[in-house]
Amino acid sequence: MIYNSGKFEAMPMGIVLRRRPGATRWAAWSWRVSDVLPGASGAEWRLLREEGGIREFHAATLPLELHRADTDSYLHGLNAQVPCLYVVMREADEMPHPFELVLVTASPYEAQDYADNGEDIVEKVAMPQSVFAWVQGFVDQHHREEAFKKRKRDKKDITLTSDGVGDARIRQLVDVYRSPALAKKERLQ
Repeated sequence: MIYNSGKFEAMPMGIVLRRRPGATRWAAWSWRVSDVLPGASGAEWRLLREEGGIREFHAATLPLELHRADTDSYLHGLNAQVPCLYVVMREADEMPHPFELVLVTASPYEAQDYADNGEDIVEKVAMPQSVFAWVQGFVDQHHREEAFKKRKRDKKDITLTSDGVGDARIRQLVDVYRSPALAKKERLQ
């Protein structure tokens, strides 16, 4: 079930969405990611259970990929009070289902990138213990702590100003790139 290419590992992850009646008249339904199914086979919006107007669907199976370059973000997610997986969804206009499931990730940094674009919906779901152990093993194997390197200043004198210096190829008495404050000062003299 786990695919290993050397640079990354992947595990199929079933995404379970719960639909319940909306709380307001503007939203007929409320959708949430309720669970993930590690190692699940493919499914497309298969109804898992229905009870009192609430339905749960195995909406899709996506690969959860772990990359060696992202171990720092996985470590951050594993050290959270409740380690989570993040599911990225987009509202679908033309599909027969309300959402297109885009990605499942263990990286809170990647999830934040998708949340920042304003078009995607990012849902957080608790990481199952088996997935936690798999991600922890991957981090233990591939994570290398980088030593902090303080940036050193160059020796350039920053007190020197070159106000009004423009393109040296332009020959004229007045520089076209000088600041307006300097031009005003010159007029007053």
